[in-house]
Amino acid sequence: MKLRILAVGDKLPAWADAAVQEYLKRMPREARVEVVAIKPEKRSGQSAERIKALEAARILEHCPAGTQLVALDEHGRSLTTRELAQALDTWMQSGRDVALVIGGADGLAPELLARAGMTLSLSRLTLPHALARVVLAEQLYRAWSVLANHPYHRD
Repeated sequence: MKLRILAVGDKLPAWADAAVQEYLKRMPREARVEVVAIKPEKRSGQSAERIKALEAARILEHCPAGTQLVALDEHGRSLTTRELAQALDTWMQSGRDVALVIGGADGLAPELLARAGMTLSLSRLTLPHALARVVLAEQLYRAWSVLANHPYHRD
């Protein structure tokens, strides 16, 4: 099983990149996470719907057949850390690759949201994309720490 964070945006600030890398290097071998930056579409007078569709096509290029999509969206389901840990355990047990998708400035295309097996919200607040990557990386590490009975997470 491979876990991938597919994130639209190719220019992450140094502080955010350092934070993401710090959490991902803590992940164990059996739950390694790869971050794939997806080139955002140039705005140049295009509609938001067209931009989202073009970005969705780029995202799907990084999803081999059988990959389970988890879309991050403000209207998604809010999970507790323990619920995310249960989801991570289910993903690890399934053996299927999982792609956690962070959309561009306009969000994710409706067809990509419809294709996702789960739609997850990191917060009801609007987060900058760099911060969303940091929060997702940290929560994946925290979820793994719950599964491993590691003292990082405390209820």
